[in-house]
Amino acid sequence: MNKKLLELLNQINAQKQVVIDLANAGKLAEAKAEKEKLQQMQDKFDLLKDVEDPDPEGGEGEGSGAGDPVNSGALKNVNVNYNRVVHEFADAARHYFKDAAKANTEGTKADGGYTVPDDIRTEINRYREEKFSLQSLVDTETVTTESGRRTYQSRADYEGFAEVSEGGKISGIAGPSFEVIEYTIKKYAGWLPVTNELLADSDANIANTLIRWLGEQDIATRNRLILNIMKSKSATELANLDGIKKLINVTLGSAFKDTSKIVTNDDGLNWMDTLKDTNGRYLLKPNADPTSPIKQMLAVGTRNIPLIIVPNSILKSDETTAKKRGIPMICGDLKEGVKLFDRQKLSILASNTASVTGFNAYEQDMTLFRGILRMDVRTKDAKAFVNGVVTIDDATVAGA
Repeated sequence: MNKKLLELLNQINAQKQVVIDLANAGKLAEAKAEKEKLQQMQDKFDLLKDVEDPDPEGGEGEGSGAGDPVNSGALKNVNVNYNRVVHEFADAARHYFKDAAKANTEGTKADGGYTVPDDIRTEINRYREEKFSLQSLVDTETVTTESGRRTYQSRADYEGFAEVSEGGKISGIAGPSFEVIEYTIKKYAGWLPVTNELLADSDANIANTLIRWLGEQDIATRNRLILNIMKSKSATELANLDGIKKLINVTLGSAFKDTSKIVTNDDGLNWMDTLKDTNGRYLLKPNADPTSPIKQMLAVGTRNIPLIIVPNSILKSDETTAKKRGIPMICGDLKEGVKLFDRQKLSILASNTASVTGFNAYEQDMTLFRGILRMDVRTKDAKAFVNGVVTIDDATVAGA
């Protein structure tokens, strides 16, 4: 990287500090104005780097912060290596990911495409973590093969040894049994049209657009597959709080007493927020542990059960019955109940001449990007969770 670009990076860092100082001082209008200057400086850097330092291996220099200092949350130096990756990624997009040196064949040879570099994939993962992802609730294993199997010892009731008289014959006892979970990595894909004007834009804009798209699709795909496993069990009507207590204390029992959670949606939170004990005290309470991401606990008898609130848009209530609403209450230990096998392979193909379901990229002067994910989700222990539902009158749900 040449001296001019390095000086510009230093100016970007200094300008970012100005924005931070103004924001911390409560001078928001001034901070916004300075942020616009910062964005212009970043755009200038992206443009000059494309022209003056196009070689991703060229240039030297350590140091220096995130590729997008405007939007990063904390002050840090511009990361020259990350900028190289962003430039390489954006340059590949401009050439429709047709660089044979970067092509990869995953799964079958027909699935070849540009493999997303680690730094970009890390950004996608970070974006996914900032949104609501059900993957945080289940057991995830990274795998490197297209299929495989895992063996687990089955849960069983042990009767213990039988009494034996002196000189008597010792009887046999049942040995352990095992269950096998087999996985087969499946391919999930979708396409996105973008304007060719975008491809002529700065590296950061191209990368951010594709990162956001891939991240959103990644989240939605994983959420759908995990929900399919949760909902694969027949729904158990819980009726009321007593039904939830029995499910936690008896159905799930002591095997999962320390790890059980209640997963519900916004409707469920609203319903639980009305529950009171015999003394008129609300049963929903804030989590006393400030270091935990779990914000609410539900008092179930003598125990406080962590509550996971999933947006209604992801975990939907059942509204098929007139004037009734079936609120999902998935209870148990989902780390033991559901397993996601993550191939961690993400690839992209692009075309400016393709036609998809009536959309003609060539006619509309656009480029179609196709993203491909690979994973599998399986039931790990069906006894570890229950697909519960509480059916209520719609009038009891605010806004109904």
